[in-house]
Amino acid sequence: MDEIRWQERLLTLKDGSEIFALHGKHHHNEGWDRPTLVLLHEALGHIDMWKDFPQLLADKTGLDLFVYERRGYGRSSPITLPRPDDYLEQEGRDWLEAVLDAAGLDRAVLVGHSDGGSIALVGAACMPDRVDAIITEAAHIRIDPLTTAGILEAAELYNTTDLPKKLARYHGERTDLLFRAWNETWLRERFQPLDLSGWLNDIRCPALIIQGENDQYGETAQVTDIVSGIGDKAEALFIPQCGHVPHLQAKEITLQAMAGFIESLEL
Repeated sequence: MDEIRWQERLLTLKDGSEIFALHGKHHHNEGWDRPTLVLLHEALGHIDMWKDFPQLLADKTGLDLFVYERRGYGRSSPITLPRPDDYLEQEGRDWLEAVLDAAGLDRAVLVGHSDGGSIALVGAACMPDRVDAIITEAAHIRIDPLTTAGILEAAELYNTTDLPKKLARYHGERTDLLFRAWNETWLRERFQPLDLSGWLNDIRCPALIIQGENDQYGETAQVTDIVSGIGDKAEALFIPQCGHVPHLQAKEITLQAMAGFIESLEL
């Protein structure tokens, strides 16, 4: 397999927002009509927080890979607070397609972690002709009691430990804003509770729905309800002795599962 070549890209969307991304391309894919793996990060995510997983996944599958930082993160345009209650739906319905357009990506396999997984679900529902498949890790379709408890615990750690310093290695001066954008939005009283289940019936593509058995931010029912809502093309994978971040906490199992799923699609 030939070596993947990585290119930094700064995309300008129609509204003027800038999105920073890394685009990895295999020489053997030039001229092929194959989908690109599009990685969607978590609520406190950053390209660098994926570690070496994008490289490993691209090598293992032979597909090109595109990983970007949503508005507010990394080197992309900033955001302001308060974040809207339906920000996950906005990202999947509106902004994801805008990013794919700007990047020139006609076909995609969406790989989303946590918030990114939820965004992948909405994106697949909205772009059935563009999304060949989705893989989610720790996706949410609602805020359950375990979610709330995990976020409250994270807030305590943020206020009493060196967690801000650790996050600042990635987010710099945006650290407090991004933590509040996650923490406050998920804990606030909402006029309409988060519920992404209505999107699931519109997903037509194969889906692999992954969660660690010890995920501190989501009940197992999140996975079973997502699979049930999508139907026969969806399958669940629970990874033992794994928490909220399967691609780091159970890297080899997650890599093999994702690669095997993608290979089965015969893209």
